[in-house]
Amino acid sequence: MSNEVVAKRYAMALFQLGQEKSKLETFEEELRTIREVFRNNKQLNSFLKHPRIKKDKKKQLLSEVFQGYSEEVTNTLEMSIDRHREDMIPAMVDAFIERTNEARGIAEAEVYSVRALGPDEEKMVQDVFSKKLNKQSLRIHNVIDPSLLGGIKLRIGNRIYDGSVSGKLERIERKLVSANK
Repeated sequence: MSNEVVAKRYAMALFQLGQEKSKLETFEEELRTIREVFRNNKQLNSFLKHPRIKKDKKKQLLSEVFQGYSEEVTNTLEMSIDRHREDMIPAMVDAFIERTNEARGIAEAEVYSVRALGPDEEKMVQDVFSKKLNKQSLRIHNVIDPSLLGGIKLRIGNRIYDGSVSGKLERIERKLVSANK
């Protein structure tokens, strides 16, 4: 079975458990931190994937690193190690967050801009695109990208909305090139 399928199953089980125990927000907060730790710490990934390191050592490390986290989340991490699925933990976290966002009517959006967006600009982007996507709100992550020259570019799921100056110039260039053929 592929890691993605397994990750979705673990995420769904944790989501259902969170709903039953009214701990969805707690789980989400903890899992977002876990995702950041896994993204930013390549040594942790190498340690967990190493075949010569015993499961007990891996579980001990995770329990020390994520000490104070809910029992359900730490048990899920330990279960993934017991079943040699430690490499699917980041995918499981992503699937869980996607599921909670879906249940709340929230979409995650990466907004690329030349400079950091102000609160009013973020609200305007959120209002326009949440209506367009039929969502209650957007969770915006602003990414600074000076190559855009101006305007913004949004990535929501697998959709990209390009309102940047560089994007408009590229579209004009393509039209001119195709018209001259």
